[in-house]
Amino acid sequence: QVQLVESGGGLVQAGSSLRLSCAVSGRSFSDYAMGWFRQAPGKERIFVAAIRWGGGSTYYADSVKGRLTISRDNVKNTVYLQMNSLKPEDTAVYYCAAASTGYRLGPYDYWGQGTQVTVSS
Repeated sequence: QVQLVESGGGLVQAGSSLRLSCAVSGRSFSDYAMGWFRQAPGKERIFVAAIRWGGGSTYYADSVKGRLTISRDNVKNTVYLQMNSLKPEDTAVYYCAAASTGYRLGPYDYWGQGTQVTVSS
């Protein structure tokens, strides 16, 4: 059974940092692309960042370039999203997802349950 479990969210002040984790299990993800998405209250879920598990190539939404960094740990089977200089507009539920095509645009086959990030001003 494939599982993606996010953790690391919380309530922080603007300018702070958080690191989200996504622990994956149930199969090999070596050919997959792993993505982070977020959904703010009343808005659609949008793409934030992605990484190809095998080669480590990374991709970012323009709005987060320079502040957010995606990475993966092959030993721990975990994908991370390091978030620096957080802004109130980063407030959202953050989701981890896996795309079997290995393509950063998906489609994404598996999703985690999400973790809440709230940034106060």
